[in-house]
Amino acid sequence: MEGNRFLIFKPGIRRSVVMHYFIVVFLTMLILEVIFMLAVRTYYYDAVYNHLRSHASATSSYYQRYVSVLYNENDRTLLPELLNIFQLDNAEVQILDKKGDVLISHTGFQIKDPIRTSDVLIAVNEMKMSRWVGKMPETGEMVMAVSTPLLAKGDVRYVLRLVTSLDNVNQKLTSTVLLSFVISASVLVLVLIISIGLANSIVKPINDITVASAQMAKGRFDVRVTEEYRYELGELAKTLNFMAQEIVRSNQMKDDFISSISHELRTPLTGIKGWSETLLSGNMDDPEETKFGLNIITKETDRLIGLVEELLDFSRLQQNRIQLQKEPVVLANLLEETIFQVKSKADQKSIELQLNLTDEAISQIQTTGDENRLKQVFLNLIDNAIKFSPLHSTIKVELERDDSYCYVKVIDNGIGINKDDLQKVMDKFYQVNPDRGGTGLGLAISDEIVKAHGGELSLHSESQEGTTALVRLPLRTECTDDETIA
Repeated sequence: MEGNRFLIFKPGIRRSVVMHYFIVVFLTMLILEVIFMLAVRTYYYDAVYNHLRSHASATSSYYQRYVSVLYNENDRTLLPELLNIFQLDNAEVQILDKKGDVLISHTGFQIKDPIRTSDVLIAVNEMKMSRWVGKMPETGEMVMAVSTPLLAKGDVRYVLRLVTSLDNVNQKLTSTVLLSFVISASVLVLVLIISIGLANSIVKPINDITVASAQMAKGRFDVRVTEEYRYELGELAKTLNFMAQEIVRSNQMKDDFISSISHELRTPLTGIKGWSETLLSGNMDDPEETKFGLNIITKETDRLIGLVEELLDFSRLQQNRIQLQKEPVVLANLLEETIFQVKSKADQKSIELQLNLTDEAISQIQTTGDENRLKQVFLNLIDNAIKFSPLHSTIKVELERDDSYCYVKVIDNGIGINKDDLQKVMDKFYQVNPDRGGTGLGLAISDEIVKAHGGELSLHSESQEGTTALVRLPLRTECTDDETIA
């Protein structure tokens, strides 16, 4: 419990999220608080100033219109009467001369020193109303003073000064500011609680995913992460689970591959070893039987070489080290050679191989590529069609083109591929039917070779209705030169 109390202060995403949210909201609240304080202070001070200004303006107008014509410049006998006329509740009324000396005051206090604040100076020198906010020298009290000139014959005769205390206003301001601080603090606490909850909603899934990832790293691919998280975290959990499933599937495929390749290697090695020992024993007098044994050894050796070449091709493709000797290739000729090469295997199942060329122009279609590698692709596709086609059936090889590409189709009426297997059949090591032998690399290698030629290999099939393998290759242009691509 003690550890969880300070968990938020530990470095990590939780602390980062909480601190960023808190700092952003704190700065926002601070700026709003300052703006609010200035706005409230301005509102209250302007209200006081407007009250004093309206009274001072009316008084100045009254004096100029009715009083200034009744006495001469040195006659100050009317000042007490003027003071009574000019009085204002909650404000001290002062009448000053042009030097700033207080001639008479509503409070009766004698002020010895001249008043030289900005409001008085502006009223005397610029003959306009002005205000001043500051502390009274005698009491230290915060006050607002509004001064306006009393004009007679276009000249300043006296200065009317209204002074009011700001203590009550400042007390209201203080109360308002304190209340706003309490509200801001409450908001910050609420934001802190919400940000902690938000951080936990992010950190907890990440911790769960991290724990699951660590277990997967140790080989426990049966571990799964809940996928109920929202947004990107849910997608991350789904991706991690999918990765684990793919690793399990890949490992299973590799295990099946090792088992299959072991069987594939053992069978020809057993035949080679058996016939080699028989021949070495010297007990074979029949030349035909000796020739038969040597043929088996040759056949099984070729089979081993084919398996090793397939593995080497796969290794080169994985490391991008396969080399293509590119040159112009007439596809019709290449397909004829390929069909001729596998014809004996098709004849064993009474399968007819048909090469369909619609016209003379189609027979002249060329692409730029490695002839041997392309033959390897077509051999694999036609060999697969023969392997999975029934007896006495027909396999069609068609050649077509459009403005940019040429298309080779290998169409059979065999057992086909179901929907689930069709999505995986070109994956490395995948075998639809492991009992039929092979490494599960043929289609994967063919796909990589076609891609290296700038083309695409695709399969279209339905179970028990046959399969169509489609190879798309770019047409050769006149400017294409022979080249070697590593």
